[in-house]
Amino acid sequence: MPEQITLYTAKVCPFAHRAELALAEAKVPFTRYEIDLQNKPEWYAPKVNPASKVPAIAYGGPQVPPDQPSPESVKLAESLVLAEFIGDLFPESGILPKDPVKRAQARFFIEGVSSKFIPAYVSFIMKSEGSGEGLYSALEYLQSLLPPEGFAVGEYSLADIAIAPFFGRARVLLVNDFSKGRAVGEGAKIWETINTGKFARLGKYVDDLFQRESYKATFDEVRLKPYRGGTVLTPQQAANNEGYRKLFARAS
Repeated sequence: MPEQITLYTAKVCPFAHRAELALAEAKVPFTRYEIDLQNKPEWYAPKVNPASKVPAIAYGGPQVPPDQPSPESVKLAESLVLAEFIGDLFPESGILPKDPVKRAQARFFIEGVSSKFIPAYVSFIMKSEGSGEGLYSALEYLQSLLPPEGFAVGEYSLADIAIAPFFGRARVLLVNDFSKGRAVGEGAKIWETINTGKFARLGKYVDDLFQRESYKATFDEVRLKPYRGGTVLTPQQAANNEGYRKLFARAS
């Protein structure tokens, strides 16, 4: 029987969302602890993750309060490392394809997500820099890797876990005009562009990701809408709130 799992996470962080998706796919019980990324607990770095980032997991050891992590538990971090770890622990989850070819294809897709898509996402969607050429090029590349139907390698896998959180946050930022320096309605047009026309296959893929039960169970769009000190921000305030936009891109 697997050991106890405590996940240290933050709803706003796309990287942390990867670990939550993996655990939801594995359908295993775990303890969830929300870390305030703007006011991290003093104990978090020395006792859980020296890099002071989310997500992180405490695996094994006694069942203790999350804010009192046991030195007997193994501490692990980095989103894709954790997703693979969960896939290894629970092979029936399908996170790691059994077919070596599909497993390699999943990792190849993820390499494109990491090296091409995420830098373009941060630049164009988070920072509103450039014309979007880099983002569109990255999306064309990823679309070229997709099979005619289904997920990144056919069945749902680590590859889909790697990218789904970013599409979810891209939609929130673009459709709600939370990106800095854009006219009202421009973000929604960009979102439509990357889901229709020459990106129709990608759009179907994104919709399939959003319809996955694990995604619906772990993504709360309302909680991701801008706030500051308990006050909901207007789109203009959100777009100019550097701290809020940084939270969307918090890396691990």
